[in-house]
Amino acid sequence: MKVGVVGASGYSGELLVKLLLAHPQVQLAAVTSRTHAGKPLAQIFPALRGLDRGLVFSDSDAAALAAGSLDLVFLALPHGTSAEFAAKLVPAGKRVIDLSADFRITDLATYQKYYGEHHAPGLLPAARFVLPELTPPSWKTEAKLVAAPGCYPTSILVPLVPLLKAGLVSREHIVANSFSGVSGAGRKVAEDYLFVERAESAKAYGLVKHRHLAEIEEQLEKLTGAPTVIQFNPHLAPMRRGIATTITVPAAAGATIDALYAAWRTAYAGRPFVQIVASGETPDTAHVTGTNRVDMSAVFDPRTKNFIITAAEDNLMKGASGQAVQIMNLWCGFPETAGLV
Repeated sequence: MKVGVVGASGYSGELLVKLLLAHPQVQLAAVTSRTHAGKPLAQIFPALRGLDRGLVFSDSDAAALAAGSLDLVFLALPHGTSAEFAAKLVPAGKRVIDLSADFRITDLATYQKYYGEHHAPGLLPAARFVLPELTPPSWKTEAKLVAAPGCYPTSILVPLVPLLKAGLVSREHIVANSFSGVSGAGRKVAEDYLFVERAESAKAYGLVKHRHLAEIEEQLEKLTGAPTVIQFNPHLAPMRRGIATTITVPAAAGATIDALYAAWRTAYAGRPFVQIVASGETPDTAHVTGTNRVDMSAVFDPRTKNFIITAAEDNLMKGASGQAVQIMNLWCGFPETAGLV
């Protein structure tokens, strides 16, 4: 199967290229970048010397890609730009996996509130948000366009959804504090992301109305059957990759830590990319970097009657490119772990 990556020169695009070049069941046939069009892939990514199969960056031309022979296209583009490409690719019969937020939000008014104008609102009914471990499997036959989840939402939804569905935790007073490596902001030149600004420094940002909040709350309602409001507090951490999330949530009456772990084990039995860590241990971003895993654990605080849940993932793998490849594997009938372990 021939696949392509549009926007292949960003952090997520670069990692997608590396994963797809090593994938046993696809041929990476196109990599695009308006900045690097005409340049050999290995010139821009020297780590791929000898592995690049002679690929050269082409210009990001949606019409040309739609008319070409690709079977599936990954869009590793900024929010707002992906929709313009999807509007050409989906009608041409291409399978599309979008790593931006353009199709993560079902409700147009909510999207506009957080992101502004949508450039292909007519495609929203055809799009499916897919978090592989949680989204009902009907998406595999229904979808024409798949929205891969955001990095923060993955680290929150995976631990929280089974507990809400089982009635083990309250829907009120949920607080999620997340720390992200600076690669989550993308490959761009900005003062806040210079080494001297971020080294030995951690700070909160996007409080009250971070863009991922819309995605988190919409999916909590869709996946658990009732509206759920959370307090989401994102932070920048002085590391290149990784997300560490701590969720504080009141335990439901009679809920125990054993019942919580039982709900997790039931929900994620046989799922290779969720690892449940023993209570009392806490996941570490150093242990998930380079993997497509979410590691998670929980403890009960008898003093506050809260569950304290911790989760860790690689923001560029399970939070972006690895999860996109996992989605492709499931969509196309490949082993779920192909190219990822």
